[in-house]
Amino acid sequence: MSSPTHDPTRRTILKAGSLAALGAALPSVASAQVAGNSTLKLALIGCGGRGSGAVVQSLQNEGVQLVAMADAFQDRIDGVHRNLSKRYGDKKDKFDVPKERQFVGFEAYKKAIDLADVVILTTPPGFRPMQFEYAVEKGKHIFMEKPVAVDGTGIRKVLEAAKKADEKNLKVVVGLQRRYDASYRNMLEKIKEGAMGDLVSAQVYWNSGGVWVKGRDAGQSEMEYQMRNWYYFNWLCGDHIAEQHIHNIDVANWFNDSFPVRAQGMGGRQVRVGKDFGEIFDHHYVEFGYENGFTVNSQCRHQRNTLSRVTEIFSGSKGKAYTSGMRIIGSDGSKINCKAKGKNPYQFEHDELYRHIRGDIAINNAYYGAKSTLTSIMGRMATYTGKEVTWDQALNSKLDLMPKTLAWDAD
Repeated sequence: MSSPTHDPTRRTILKAGSLAALGAALPSVASAQVAGNSTLKLALIGCGGRGSGAVVQSLQNEGVQLVAMADAFQDRIDGVHRNLSKRYGDKKDKFDVPKERQFVGFEAYKKAIDLADVVILTTPPGFRPMQFEYAVEKGKHIFMEKPVAVDGTGIRKVLEAAKKADEKNLKVVVGLQRRYDASYRNMLEKIKEGAMGDLVSAQVYWNSGGVWVKGRDAGQSEMEYQMRNWYYFNWLCGDHIAEQHIHNIDVANWFNDSFPVRAQGMGGRQVRVGKDFGEIFDHHYVEFGYENGFTVNSQCRHQRNTLSRVTEIFSGSKGKAYTSGMRIIGSDGSKINCKAKGKNPYQFEHDELYRHIRGDIAINNAYYGAKSTLTSIMGRMATYTGKEVTWDQALNSKLDLMPKTLAWDAD
């Protein structure tokens, strides 16, 4: 995480006059290229840790050139730009982002997207629906990180935009990388072949010590403080059950090939109770129920000096599957090793995006990305209220967590 600046309106936001002076320096892109070997121009929207990794993974593919970057803060762009400059040097066929193609502020994503064929969306999740909508409207291929929204209102926007992406023949990949992991895929194939009988239930976990927290610096507006400390505010993050535990929840949905119809659970703030931890819980426990009788018990916890466990366990009528260790153990004691060799899944998901673009092969992960995100949101709604929440209630909720005004001095 970059060091905060105290006055984003003066030190980190590009002046409107500098934008007007760009002129012919900006490449003109009308719409995304569909196939072939010509250069694909790439824009990075969100220059945090995930964005810095995702852009390198995209650039591993032939004929991909980063031409624009956008973030709310100039220092975030500067950090990624320095690292890419060290990595690629003067290889402008890979990395060519001069100052005039570095865009800062809440509307910066539009300027960067306009210049690209392919976009990477790695800002805090609250911004994902509006940025995905805009990229689809402009006809761009998309890689976007999970979760894809923080509330039912955002999910509805993503699902509607996903339909439009199909109509425009756009390719969309979502960063739920376990679906691109060779061992997970191999285990799922074994389960489908009946290696453990019929699936009955699953236990999924993301229990750990938690993540970074940033204190408030003197002179920061409330907006800058929350955006610098985005993990702890639901309009930006959606709580860690959505931002992080979605990976395990998505595996349960994937292996069961469906999404839950109801959820109930409990949670709270036991150790992270101060204002510096925003409004999110430090632990959630949810029971998800599916139409076919499948049940998922979900745990996520951010508490230090407690048992750490990040994994999934599936129970079947004839055995159990453990993704930690990638093995299936039958009721009769038999063992099946599901480990498989394959590309790093973080890299593979980007490689697959470009393979589908070059070959004009349909791919759109936005549907399951949105529905697994909604599963996590439904779980959050259940733990916050202590009530059973249905899929339809979560999807059709009128709750809209986004601020009415996005500005540095906004309330």
